[in-house]
Amino acid sequence: MCASYGYVRVSTREQNEDRQILALNEVRIPEENIFVDRQSGKDFGRPMYRQMVKKLRKEDLLYVKSIDRLGRNYEEILEQWRLLTKKKRVDIVVLDMPLLDTRRGKDLMGTFLSDVVLQILSFVAENERTNIRERQKEGIQAARIRGVQFGRPPKPLPDDFDQICTAWKEKKISGKEAAQKCGLATATFYRKVKKMGDLCRKTEG
Repeated sequence: MCASYGYVRVSTREQNEDRQILALNEVRIPEENIFVDRQSGKDFGRPMYRQMVKKLRKEDLLYVKSIDRLGRNYEEILEQWRLLTKKKRVDIVVLDMPLLDTRRGKDLMGTFLSDVVLQILSFVAENERTNIRERQKEGIQAARIRGVQFGRPPKPLPDDFDQICTAWKEKKISGKEAAQKCGLATATFYRKVKKMGDLCRKTEG
């Protein structure tokens, strides 16, 4: 007797786990047959996915919310689709795209149309991710041009920074001691001194 499974994949940047699980519950996937992987963008090991694939048997049915849950990119999505449908001989239903339901059109024409739709959607999914990354990159560059600072804000200098610098320049204290008095790393202290000197020269010019 064939069994129904559901697969959910979310990254640490996504918050759509509940949405995917709700969609699987609506098609009555048993809770013990829903496999969830939570991962960072760099880690694509997917231990739960591998565990699920081992359990799948011929004519089992696998549901996913969207096609990009199967892989990170166009090639990987196609690879996993072929592994599941050709090697494992299971059916796949993509809930966001009713055309991608391998239970329909088991004849040659139906298989051909399903494969064509799959390749188009896989390409679109990867292209959209690429466009999102490019827009993010462009947005960050534009913000930097406007003077927006990213990362941790710089630590404020102590009120007596000028006096400490003077003492260091007059060799009354070492650079390390000066940095400690300012609450800075030694390299950061030297960088601040250089920056202040550059600003003074620009002002005088």
